[in-house]
Amino acid sequence: MRLWDLYNGLLTPTQQEITNLYFNLDLTVSEIAEEKGISRQAVSECLKTCQKQLEEYEQKLNFAEINAESGLKTSFQTTDAVRWAEEFKTAHPEFTEDIERLIQILKKDYSKQIAEGNN
Repeated sequence: MRLWDLYNGLLTPTQQEITNLYFNLDLTVSEIAEEKGISRQAVSECLKTCQKQLEEYEQKLNFAEINAESGLKTSFQTTDAVRWAEEFKTAHPEFTEDIERLIQILKKDYSKQIAEGNN
């Protein structure tokens, strides 16, 4: 699924449609075959071919691995920054309000902004 999210745009429109029905809409091979008017064997072969293609794309491009490593790195950096801010706040209570604002920024969930394409 992770590879499909990254590389489905490299599949043909038919492959994209079949894999979308399978991965995102949870249709069975039989249901997809019926909907598309093709054999179950054709759907199975398409899914098998797509899986192989997606794995080959990842072997060549490594986007999934790079993305995972980047996410871990960011998580570790954020954790370290929050720990430092908490220690600084304890050592310098006169900056508590500012440090609390910093901690809120570091802990903020930016999922909505990312989904909307905003910075």
